[in-house]
Amino acid sequence: MIEKNTKKKVMLVDDHKIVRLGLKGLIEKDEDLTVCSEAASLKEMYDNLDETNPHIVLLDMQLPDGDGTEGVREIKKRNSDIRVLILTAYAEDFMVQESIKNGADGYLLKNVDGKAIVQAIHNVLHGLTVMDQKVQIIMSQSAKEDPFLSRLSEREQTILALVSQGKTNKEIGEKLFLAEKTVRNLITKIMRNIEVTNRTEAAGLWLKHMSRK
Repeated sequence: MIEKNTKKKVMLVDDHKIVRLGLKGLIEKDEDLTVCSEAASLKEMYDNLDETNPHIVLLDMQLPDGDGTEGVREIKKRNSDIRVLILTAYAEDFMVQESIKNGADGYLLKNVDGKAIVQAIHNVLHGLTVMDQKVQIIMSQSAKEDPFLSRLSEREQTILALVSQGKTNKEIGEKLFLAEKTVRNLITKIMRNIEVTNRTEAAGLWLKHMSRK
C-alpha cells in the first residue's frame, strides 16, 4: 500500500539518459514525488526493483534487452501493488494490448507535456487508469473489431480484467472508486452479456480470450 504523508517513489526506466534527466527534473519539482532509482534496461530495472521498492515505474517500451510489455508482466509478478505507467514514443496496437493485458496502469506517448506526465503519475498512484488519446482510439477500434469486447464497455472490460486477477468486489471498488454494491451489479451485468453464470467462468473466458490476442 502507498503510505500517507511521504513522498511517492518513482523509478525511471529509459535507455536514453537525457530523457531520464529531463523526467527527473520535472518529477522532483513536485513536492510529493521523488525519483528513487533509474535504469537503462530491463536487467537494471529488475536488479533495482526489490531494493528501491518504488510506488510507480515509468517504463519505456523499447529497451536494449527487451520491451516494456515483458517488463510490466515481471513487475506485477514481483509486486502487484507497484503501479506501472508506460511512457513511450510507440503506440502500435500489439504493444498497447499486451501492456494492458500484462497489467499496465497507464499508457502515455512522449509528446505529452510535462504537466500532463506529473498529473498522470498522481492519477495512477490514486488508482486511476490513464490512457493517451491516441491509445484510447486504438483500444476503441480493437474493441469494435472484436465481437467479445464489443459486448462490454471500457469500464466493464476493466472490471472483468480485475475479476480475472482474483480481486474481490471491495478491492475492485476501491481501485475504481465505486461502491461495492455498484461493482456487484456491474459484474452481474457483465456475466449476463458474455453468457456465463459465475465469476470463475467469467474470469476464465476473459483469460482465454486475451491469450489469443
